[in-house]
Amino acid sequence: MKTHNLTQMKIIILAAGIGSRLGNPFPKPLTLLKNGKSIMEIQTENITSKYDIDDINIVVGFKKDLIMERFPELTYIYNPFFDQTNTSKSLLRALKKYKNESVLWFNGDVVFDDLILDILHPHIEANESFVAVNTSKVADEEVKYTLKDSYIDKLSKEVKNGLGEAVGINFISSKDINSFIKRLEECDDNDYFEKGLEMAIEHDAICVKPIDISKYSCIEVDFTEDLENANKIFS
Repeated sequence: MKTHNLTQMKIIILAAGIGSRLGNPFPKPLTLLKNGKSIMEIQTENITSKYDIDDINIVVGFKKDLIMERFPELTYIYNPFFDQTNTSKSLLRALKKYKNESVLWFNGDVVFDDLILDILHPHIEANESFVAVNTSKVADEEVKYTLKDSYIDKLSKEVKNGLGEAVGINFISSKDINSFIKRLEECDDNDYFEKGLEMAIEHDAICVKPIDISKYSCIEVDFTEDLENANKIFS
């Protein structure tokens, strides 16, 4: 059953990168799990179980035709500089299309339990910007966070004494999106979008909640080891 979405919201999946660390000759979101489904197939099935498929936008770049041919029913935004820019610029291209709406976005390499969307939905309905986090582990190479007054303060891979990991599922409220767009424009080409969020928190005083989804499975597939773990959990 689809969730009735009172908030005017678009959904973005960031799938433009080369994904060199996993070593595939094709876009990482097309990586197959042992259950026979690709990462993006699992993502879109989960999302469309709750939300309208017409609201899903995929930012593509590297070998974009492979994704577009596999998922012809989705809407696409092209980052022609995918080999020179990072997620801050891919996300910026998408947000500029929807600068008066709220946006829920996913990294294109995240395999997640669809029950996570049930945890996030009340915050979407309340139009509260958030970052979904896992407090059960804090790995050095992951995006980590700290808090100030119960809201996100710092958010990056360089964070010291992080309270948990950002899992690659985030939401920007319609009231915060223009501040976020402005800060993403200021980001360097090689910055992750988390840099833009950090800047908007610091300079524009936007409030971004950490939403703990630790009790459900969510894996960002960067390395072969991540893929092996995803196969164990989502078999």
